[in-house]
Amino acid sequence: MATEYDDLPLVYSCSGCSSAAQLANDLAVSLDRDEIAEMSCIAGVGGGVAPLVETATSGRQIVAIDGCPLECAKQCLDHHDVSPDLHYNLAKEGVPKEYHTDYDDEEAARLRRELEADVEELANAD
Repeated sequence: MATEYDDLPLVYSCSGCSSAAQLANDLAVSLDRDEIAEMSCIAGVGGGVAPLVETATSGRQIVAIDGCPLECAKQCLDHHDVSPDLHYNLAKEGVPKEYHTDYDDEEAARLRRELEADVEELANAD
């Protein structure tokens, strides 16, 4: 049976150049591919692209995943008066922000399990 993506929470992520940012993006992609959440484009929201802002302001549950304390994904949503139902700042989870290197795969797997459980709990709370 095909997933009705409109019934899933939206997930937005940072996708900057650091290892933490790439982990945030990969976590969001994995939630989308596993049909746990529907990933949408935070760059479009931040850039004020009308169809993407409309999606973000549609009233669906929202998960934002940021890699560092700058919280770019959350700030893009804030500009449109959208507050995420769940917000993850990977720096608060102990993820280092490093350049020119990849993130730790074991740490990614642990965070993915935690994130999936939290997003499924959010989706089932409706």
